[in-house]
Amino acid sequence: MKTMYRRITVPRTTVALLAAVLLAAVLALASACGPKRAEPPPGGTQPDKFLYDKGTEALNDRQWMRAREYFRQLVDNYPQSPLRPDAKLALGDTYLGENSLESLVLGINEFREFLSFYPTHKRADYAQYKLGLAHFQQMLGPQRDQTQTKEAIAEFEVFLERYPQSSLIDEVRKKYREARDRLSQSEYEVGVFYWRTRWYPGAVDRFRELLKEDPEFSNRDGVYFHLADSLMRMNLAAEAVPYLDRLLKEFQKSEYLERAQKLLAEAKAALPADAVRK
Repeated sequence: MKTMYRRITVPRTTVALLAAVLLAAVLALASACGPKRAEPPPGGTQPDKFLYDKGTEALNDRQWMRAREYFRQLVDNYPQSPLRPDAKLALGDTYLGENSLESLVLGINEFREFLSFYPTHKRADYAQYKLGLAHFQQMLGPQRDQTQTKEAIAEFEVFLERYPQSSLIDEVRKKYREARDRLSQSEYEVGVFYWRTRWYPGAVDRFRELLKEDPEFSNRDGVYFHLADSLMRMNLAAEAVPYLDRLLKEFQKSEYLERAQKLLAEAKAALPADAVRK
């Protein structure tokens, strides 16, 4: 004997209504259980300092949203406070600490506003650094879009030009080099793709442009080798020799050393005798 089941169909409007009610209930519960509004105690003589200290405490504990509440209260309600610029920077720090795509965009806005409102402030260098760092944290791998890498480079270059005496200069130089290497690695991999597919003129143009734009590229030994090899395959041995010489002189350790020495010997053998003597 078969048991018969009747299928019950619930109208989509009813499902949507139930979902909305459930969402409202969840939000209400979260609001009830969440932290109270960050406000200084009544009668306090330094409410701005109270907000800043509480925000800093929450920031140090990585409580990004809680810290943001305190700093936002200070920024919005105490425009004459001497702590307002620092609170503005701390707001940006909460967004960078959260480190989501949306929060990083909001952090960029905070640091840009700071530099617009306080261009000569003693911590303007910090704001410029964090502006570059917000883009730096969004950089993608060398095979992907490099828009954020270029933005980070541009902001770090502004820092290096405007704040050469800053205590942050070493950290900025380090991050700048990392960003430049990321962009140059992307260009290098395109050149290697051209080399592998035997489109040597395209590879040569890409490698030469890379060396022109970033002569300090950390992985330029690979650029030297593949550029020289491409030139050799185009029967341009005389142009290949200088790049191989540079590889051997600038790098004591490189995966390309042995192949470069062999290729250099081949290049010199292909040159006229008088050219080799020169």
